[in-house]
Amino acid sequence: MPWEWPVGAVCAFVLALIATPAGVSGAVLLLPVQLSVLGVPSPAVTPTNLLFNVAATPGALLRFWQEQRLVGPLSRLLVAGTLPGVIAGSIIRVELLSGSRAFTFVAAGVLLPLGLWLLLGGQRLARPRPRATARAGWLIWALALVVGTVGGIYGIGGGSILGPILVGRGLPVVTVAPAALASTFLTSVTGALTFAVLEMTGRGDIAPDWPIGLLCGLGGLAGGYLGAALQPLLPERRLRQLLGTCAVAIGVLYVVQTVA
Repeated sequence: MPWEWPVGAVCAFVLALIATPAGVSGAVLLLPVQLSVLGVPSPAVTPTNLLFNVAATPGALLRFWQEQRLVGPLSRLLVAGTLPGVIAGSIIRVELLSGSRAFTFVAAGVLLPLGLWLLLGGQRLARPRPRATARAGWLIWALALVVGTVGGIYGIGGGSILGPILVGRGLPVVTVAPAALASTFLTSVTGALTFAVLEMTGRGDIAPDWPIGLLCGLGGLAGGYLGAALQPLLPERRLRQLLGTCAVAIGVLYVVQTVA
């Protein structure tokens, strides 16, 4: 058995355990591990990351469903926006951003603001939820569409970016986390299928690394289920700060690599 398989599974388990309570699948932090440690090439790393989401997020979703927190208006809005966005992002990733230099630049551009959102959100508790309006619903849908596109490029499904933005807006983590992970799962399925279609057209090495993606997914499946179960026990403020610090550190590393 190649050493990358168990290492990937253990890393995925730990990251999903830490990230799931905040509504993040762990893929946003697993991607640099796949690139730098496991040796998954670019752009194949993007569909591999989407494959991880497909295999890993059902664990957390099962737990949220058991607690009757999975289905709701926010989940429907996020899915309606991110599904078409992730298709567009997958095409952009293959056609315009296939080079590793361009990809690390985009990755840094996503990780740095995401990390700052988490750090800033960790400094205060969620405010009372704003009253739902039609205008607010359209704004959330438009945001989900844009983030879904970025998520398709980055291979994270989009929910990992939407989660901290919505929490920073004032929505509670217990509401955002199930909706963000449901969006991540469905958009990752769509993104993975889009990459499969693009591969059939012969547009480069964009097939996922199936062993890495599936074994990381199994580790994430267990970690996500436990993380969702631990959500009520974990201090929200410290968890956001930890995730924000990790994301910012990785984003800075990618900036340095891109400039070098």
